[in-house]
Amino acid sequence: MKYLVASLAIAVGAILVIKTEWFIQNFGTSSWAEEHMGTSGGTRLFYKLVGIVIILIAFLGISGLLGDMVLGFFGKLFTF
Repeated sequence: MKYLVASLAIAVGAILVIKTEWFIQNFGTSSWAEEHMGTSGGTRLFYKLVGIVIILIAFLGISGLLGDMVLGFFGKLFTF
């Protein structure tokens, strides 16, 4: 099951990176991204970075490293 979900996430991330212009035309620009990530290309950069992050998280999930990283970052919050 995790392979199916990860494959779907990789496909969504790849579509987000490849078809960025389509997403901008249909969903519009992000004022936060335009302000903080560049002049007129901030939204494009933001969509591409979100797609790459989705792909990386999916690969970490497939390899089994995602749980270890989450526990490494937040594990001390849950120990008494």
